Amino acid sequence: MFYIGDSPLLINEGVIIMSVPTELKYEKEQHIWVAVDGNIATIGITDFAQEQLGGLLFIELPEVDDELAKGDELFVVESSKKSTSLEAPFAFKVVEVNEEVDEEPEVLNGDPYGKWIVKVEITDELGMEDLVAATDYQAAIA
Repeated sequence: MFYIGDSPLLINEGVIIMSVPTELKYEKEQHIWVAVDGNIATIGITDFAQEQLGGLLFIELPEVDDELAKGDELFVVESSKKSTSLEAPFAFKVVEVNEEVDEEPEVLNGDPYGKWIVKVEITDELGMEDLVAATDYQAAIA
């Protein structure tokens, strides 16, 4: 395995495809990253997700104070290739949405790990155990 700093790299035929930051957790089916700090989680899409989607055109965000159960629609991403609905990986209350992403969703294409989508307060840990470490996520997308 190869790294830049602490981030493992996905490499194809000697070419660096993408990094997978080790400090994050991942929902490997939907390609969502999660950074947890106490009972607050920051959520975004992975580099792999933005690569698969192509140029992002629109993102439909939840509202602040929305309460979502595990499996509820979290946000809808429309791109040049398709429209995708992503589900909440665990139950939470939305505490903040990234207005920059709302106004210019294409910023996710350039910096998917630096541009979060929502910050949430975790209300039920069911589903948290399904999040995987960077190495497991990287193996899933390799």
